[in-house]
Amino acid sequence: MVQLTSETHAALSQHARETFPEECCGAVVRVDGREEVRRITNIQNAMHAKDPHTYPRDATIAYLMEPKELLAVLKAVDAGAELTAFYHSHPNHDAYFSAEDKAQAMFGDEPSYPDASYLVISIYEREVRTIKAFGWDDTSKDFVETECQVLGDEEL
Repeated sequence: MVQLTSETHAALSQHARETFPEECCGAVVRVDGREEVRRITNIQNAMHAKDPHTYPRDATIAYLMEPKELLAVLKAVDAGAELTAFYHSHPNHDAYFSAEDKAQAMFGDEPSYPDASYLVISIYEREVRTIKAFGWDDTSKDFVETECQVLGDEEL
C-alpha cells in the first residue's frame, strides 16, 4: 500500500493541473521523515521537435524526465533521502500503467527501482480524477496496482 500525505496529494494534483494538457512528471522522496515532491521537467516536446522519428509522441501523451533534474533526485537518494515514488500524469486519460510506463521503469528484465512506487494521475480538463499507485510484484514479474491512501493530518 502507498500512503501519501494530504500535502503530497495536493502537490501532485497541482503539478498535473499546471502542466495540463501536457504530462507532468517527478518524484516523491522522504527526507528526515517528511515527504517532498520533486518536480522534474518533461522534455518530451523538445525531444519530439529535435527528432520526431525517435520521439514520435509529444508531451500530451508522453513524458521524458530532464536528465540533470532526475540525477539531482538520485543524488539526494544517495545522500540519504528515501525514493518513495515516481509520478506522471495522463491528461484526458484514465490512470493506468501503460506498456510505455513499464518500459521506462525497467532496466532489462528488472525494475530500475523495485522499491519505488509509480503514481499515475488521471486528469481531465484540469480536474484530477484519481491517483493510482503501481508497484513491482516479484511473483508475476510485473507492475501491479496497489492501494493508494491519502492520510489526513490526524493520521500522521
